[in-house]
Amino acid sequence: MTYPYQIKTLQQYHEAFKQSEENPEMFWDNVAENFVWHKKWDKVLDWNFTEPKVVWFKGGKLNITENCIDRHLATRGDEPALIWEPNNPNEETRVVTYNRLHKRVCQVAQMLTNLGVKKGDRVCIYMGMVPELTYAVLGCARIGAIHSVIFGGFSAQSIADRLEDAKAEYIITCDGAYRGNKEIPLKSVIDDALLGNKVVKKVIVYTRTSTPISMIKDRDFWWEDEMEHAEKQVEKNGVVSFPAVSMDAEDPLFILYTSGSTGKPKGVVHTVAGYMVWSTYTFVNVFQYKTGQIHFCTADIGWITGHSYIVYGPLSAGGTSLMFEGIPTWPDAGRFWEIVDKHKVDILYTAPTAIRSLMGFGLDYVKGKDLSSLKVLGSVGEPINEEAWQWYYKNIGKERCPIVDTWWQTETGGIMISNLAGVTPHKPAHATLPLPGIHPILVDENGNEITGNSVSGNLCIKHPWPGIIRTTYGDHERCRTNYFATYPNLYFTGDGCMRDEDGNYRITGRVDDVLNVSGHRIGTAEVENAINMHSGVVESAVVGYTHDIKGQGIYAYVIYEGSHHEQNLTRPDILQTVSRIIGPIAKPDKIQFVTGLPKTRSGKIMRRILRKIAEGEMGNIGDTSTLLDPNVVEEIIKGVI
Repeated sequence: MTYPYQIKTLQQYHEAFKQSEENPEMFWDNVAENFVWHKKWDKVLDWNFTEPKVVWFKGGKLNITENCIDRHLATRGDEPALIWEPNNPNEETRVVTYNRLHKRVCQVAQMLTNLGVKKGDRVCIYMGMVPELTYAVLGCARIGAIHSVIFGGFSAQSIADRLEDAKAEYIITCDGAYRGNKEIPLKSVIDDALLGNKVVKKVIVYTRTSTPISMIKDRDFWWEDEMEHAEKQVEKNGVVSFPAVSMDAEDPLFILYTSGSTGKPKGVVHTVAGYMVWSTYTFVNVFQYKTGQIHFCTADIGWITGHSYIVYGPLSAGGTSLMFEGIPTWPDAGRFWEIVDKHKVDILYTAPTAIRSLMGFGLDYVKGKDLSSLKVLGSVGEPINEEAWQWYYKNIGKERCPIVDTWWQTETGGIMISNLAGVTPHKPAHATLPLPGIHPILVDENGNEITGNSVSGNLCIKHPWPGIIRTTYGDHERCRTNYFATYPNLYFTGDGCMRDEDGNYRITGRVDDVLNVSGHRIGTAEVENAINMHSGVVESAVVGYTHDIKGQGIYAYVIYEGSHHEQNLTRPDILQTVSRIIGPIAKPDKIQFVTGLPKTRSGKIMRRILRKIAEGEMGNIGDTSTLLDPNVVEEIIKGVI
């Protein structure tokens, strides 16, 4: 498969960027021509950032699964679409061709239809990293149902909150999942999440671990039984078919929940056409993908990275996507390198947290692994520090593979700022240059643009791109407030950024009350709400601090009613409370019990001071005279962990 929109030289990059700036409608019209449409669009773009309202490819009709599967069947039907590497290295790898993927997705579409799912219904997917998760996602898209994938590490309460917000009536899950040496009881967690739920009608359960589970009559259905019935319906005389529902370009494709600065997770909505064009365009260009290459994105599909660069981007491009069920350190810290060697991986896309973790195990696990197939390395989820960048470049890429240091967000749908592998220069710890169609600016706290190079400010985008968030599900005002109200006529990313002397961008981290822990965004308010649920906790404040492995760790200051002895007993209880309410990923790394918090006279917690203390910058606290009780700061410093 060829990609007429693939940029192959530095000159082409500059030409494409200029065209996207001068005439964005013509630019994206030309890119979108390379996809399959039921009806071409009437207008490329209609937008304003005040409401906000963004409409791409207005009037266009299509189905994204025809672009991800059907259009490749004639030329790549027997070629691998997915390669699945199981958690246990002794278990057999599964190779899923485009023909097989087509059959399975048609079966899922039929199964969902049989169970009453229709266009516009919300389907929650809570599964391990198995191929059936990809089938479920694409099966929903085939019939126009809106999928909402929830990461397998979230707690029952977190799932219940998301189910309630989306008003989901259907769930697809597994009996359990494997993750390293752990077995995660997914169905049991779903059962707990459904206590008191009056909306969910049906739960489909795929067998992965053969864990004993509860199956409720008329509510719970076995995946295998329903798929067997559906297979007889979609396959006639050896021909498989299930008509893809025609979708409007702006129909919702999926909801993906991300942490916000309030305790309530927000459902980011992406729509069919713009997301498809953007995820495919960025995949082909950033990684310089060539048909037949094996792309190994190590993310979980429960996050946006997995949506865009395991499922939709690679498949729409007719690529081969490697999907891994396990973790990088089990059964030992050589697992990634074994997978690269075993499958002759061309592109490896992983998180700085994973790289830093594997650095700590030394190079013995890299020795003896043939990494010569690698052509491109990628980094995603958080800014990569220079030490990790150099280790990755020298020891994994052998100083011959460009590293694409990609910056983007759940809300952006795909990569926004990154070098293009081997085309535009890479620079350690810098995302470098924006992709064509992305027009970033830096602003000060008053919204004034900061021009020139060797400057820093808050990162905003001044023009829509096809993958931009359309709304937050059921609450458009929240979308406006979060992203478009801070600075008029700009999309505010929430990130601070530096622009160097050559115009390269370097992300410096969140400037709002959201933490980036191991590449996962976690709202401070969400963690505080969970801590405050513990009996005996009066109040808490959560901030981030520099963590050698995770990038950012979670530091919690907790006011607790009880003796010093009780506090020591309470610390693990608080961790357990956070795990149960949000999930293990949100557990604080440090808990400091305090008698008070630094507050202004209006009652606002001065997190700036708490961040300085957590980072050990005791001599750089700044002015505390405006605090209600400045003595609180001295007490906190004396009690630092």
